[in-house]
Amino acid sequence: MSQVYAARRTRLRERCNAGGSAAALVSRPANVRYLAGAAPRGAVLLLGKTEDLLICSTPPDDRPADGRPDDALPVRALPGPGGDAAVAAAGLAAAQGAESLATEDHHLTVVRHRAMRSVAPRLRLSDLGQAVEQLRVVKDEEEISCLRIGAEIADQALGELLESILVGRTERHLALELERRLVDHGADGPAFPTSVGTGPNSGRRGHRPTDRRVEEGDFLSVCLGATYRGYRCEIGRTFVIGTSPADWQIELYDLVFAAQRAGREALVPGAACRDVDRAARQALDSAGYAEHLPGLTGHGVGLEIDEDPQLAPAAMGKLDACVPVTVEPGVHLPGRGGVRIDDTLVVRPEADGGPELLTITTKELLAL
Repeated sequence: MSQVYAARRTRLRERCNAGGSAAALVSRPANVRYLAGAAPRGAVLLLGKTEDLLICSTPPDDRPADGRPDDALPVRALPGPGGDAAVAAAGLAAAQGAESLATEDHHLTVVRHRAMRSVAPRLRLSDLGQAVEQLRVVKDEEEISCLRIGAEIADQALGELLESILVGRTERHLALELERRLVDHGADGPAFPTSVGTGPNSGRRGHRPTDRRVEEGDFLSVCLGATYRGYRCEIGRTFVIGTSPADWQIELYDLVFAAQRAGREALVPGAACRDVDRAARQALDSAGYAEHLPGLTGHGVGLEIDEDPQLAPAAMGKLDACVPVTVEPGVHLPGRGGVRIDDTLVVRPEADGGPELLTITTKELLAL
């Protein structure tokens, strides 16, 4: 992995040099981990003029879930508590003879920015922009393997829950049980707060579980994800509690399922992100549910659960091979509930079998 991290830093350095900066400061935790192998709390990565350094306010942990710093990357700990690694990095960049330093302005606060100027007044600070996030979009096979294992863990946790008795249990209880099962099966932890919605809460994107209890005839929608070695996946499914779904439940489920399938089938290298979104929402728009749809129907995943690309009506750009994304159309009808179906897939060319489905729990409308 040391060579992988070094190659990533080289690509970033080339971008910085092309933009006129001899050094760069990476402070966003996911970006630090991508380039250095680990991101201890408060750590920053300095791509210096003469030496790269991982600068930490506290020593790196030895826990595998937190990652391990690249062995080839020197680690420098601040001498005492309360120090700011970003400010220290600015001073070190100046000491190495750098005249300019590209920083992640979208992550640094104004206060930190001012402190960096004060310790290195002759250092010209420029904006690195989203350069590291752009490098992170296309994943290598090691990253995809981590996502694949995370998806297997999430599938397993969800499958076990479906075999248990659900009626009478609260949304909050079910969410906590799912998160415990994720850890039991080897996840670092949940990829995001687990969402469980029943009855009128079902199908609502980002629903925070409540003390509402599962009742016969409810829609039950679940959205969860596992983090494995820092990489985060996502799965969402909707079920019916009882033996005989109502006609409106069957009709709504079939529509969302058709929309999700259309979105999955549109995932090909070169496809415009907005076209994938359009494919996923077209059937739901035609059925009169346009006002009940979320603002996007999918997004990238990786070291963060919500990365580029975004699959939305106004999204720019096209998909590349080896980009993992979610496809997650859903409809929520206020006061009644709704359906959400969510998969994590990897964009693959047709010659390689088309999009690779990582989350494989059945999408059949099950009565539990």
